[in-house]
Amino acid sequence: MIFYFSINVNYQEFERYYQGHADKVEVRDNEGRILWIHGRHFRPFLTRAGVQGQFKMELSQSGELLSLLKI
Repeated sequence: MIFYFSINVNYQEFERYYQGHADKVEVRDNEGRILWIHGRHFRPFLTRAGVQGQFKMELSQSGELLSLLKI
């Protein structure tokens, strides 16, 4: 399963995921489906501005994350 979505979370908001106050990031994919993605998967994409951009996420048939790429 492949999903495409945009995200725009500023650095201060994303700190909640580092501090353990929040666990999953809620995003809406380009087809309108709501996805819950563990915040730790976005750490490689964190900048001083936060996490922003277009992403492609691939899941296995069982729902395991196979890849998360910024496109």
